[in-house]
Amino acid sequence: MKQLHKQTSHQIPTHAAKPAKPPSRSAASASAPTSFLRAAAWYLLREQRLVFVIAGAVIASTFFLLHPYHSSFPLLHTSDRFLHEGFLPGVRHPSFSSPSSSGGSVAVGAGFVGSHLVDKLLARGDNVIVIDNFFTGRKENVVHHFGNPSFELIRHDVVEPILLEVDEIYHLACPASPNCFKFLTFEYKTNVMGTLNMLGLAKRIGARFLLTSTSEVYGDPLEHPQKETYWGHVNPIGVRSCYDEGKRTAETLTMDYHRGAEVEVRIARIFNTYGPRMCLDDGRVVSNFVAQALRKEPMTVYGDGKQTRSFQFVSDLVDGLIALMQSEHIGPFNLGNPGEFTMLELAEIVKEVVDPSATIEFKPNTADDPHMRKPDISKAKELLNWEPKIKLRQGLPLMVTDFQKRILSDGK
Repeated sequence: MKQLHKQTSHQIPTHAAKPAKPPSRSAASASAPTSFLRAAAWYLLREQRLVFVIAGAVIASTFFLLHPYHSSFPLLHTSDRFLHEGFLPGVRHPSFSSPSSSGGSVAVGAGFVGSHLVDKLLARGDNVIVIDNFFTGRKENVVHHFGNPSFELIRHDVVEPILLEVDEIYHLACPASPNCFKFLTFEYKTNVMGTLNMLGLAKRIGARFLLTSTSEVYGDPLEHPQKETYWGHVNPIGVRSCYDEGKRTAETLTMDYHRGAEVEVRIARIFNTYGPRMCLDDGRVVSNFVAQALRKEPMTVYGDGKQTRSFQFVSDLVDGLIALMQSEHIGPFNLGNPGEFTMLELAEIVKEVVDPSATIEFKPNTADDPHMRKPDISKAKELLNWEPKIKLRQGLPLMVTDFQKRILSDGK
């Protein structure tokens, strides 16, 4: 037993065996690509995946070769280089090569002013894309262009970004009716976010941008008539502030993008405008008086009726907007008719045109209603060679005819 123990003890090693050497780092790295390639090849060949990849690539290539200019219009929130107000996806059309060529125009809106701008731009040979969310715009205003290959209508709210390549952007988006001022958030979002989106688009694609601002930036003015150099007299917390201050903010953003991002901008301050396609009940004085007289209702005069306004026909405004866009001047420019009327004088003219037996009903004045409003258009005359041509008594019958047809149609 002792001998056996000695033999066994003698056979036990006195130190642990050395472990096997791991493969060298260089060998492992050399085998990694091979393993990856094998795995990738196995993945593609399994279940005919490679066939599907090749087929997809062929289909995609064929589609883009056959449709190289899909969605190739510019934008009009609607001339040779435009984008409604206030924002889309698209590709620059071959004809948009230069400002002098017939190009793409974008107006953000199928509303009152925007639809007349669309008519003018299409008539002179531009391609036009209209963007509108139809909050106040109407398809009926542009339906006569359906089927025109140079016209495209897109339902979109400019408070959301949109991508599109265009040459010019007419940013018309924002309800201007007093009846819409109760939608405070919507008004301000359109003026701020909508304008930011359109300016961002103009910056990305190098388009010229025109902001349609308003005479409301002057508030209840202490200067009469109002020049572009007047800074205004505005209540920042009043019931109209969502519109007044919203437009003032839009002007600020426009100039900031011009100075800071070198965006080519234009600013128009629009005074009271009337004409066909106005909303029947939008709360503005001309449409109110005409619709009430046609319906045999008393014309509502707020306050004593001695407050004044200046009224321009919509075709004059459209000519002014196009002249500004094509000019080399930033603005702002007053676009309005210097002819000044009290509300009582306007009511008498509407009576002459519509119904001599129409009556007037007086109601308390609304808050922050400006007492005077008259543009000084010397700057537009000198630099844009523009001034209104149609007098109130000439343009009003055209508006009345349009309202008669629509009121009669609504009554059926």
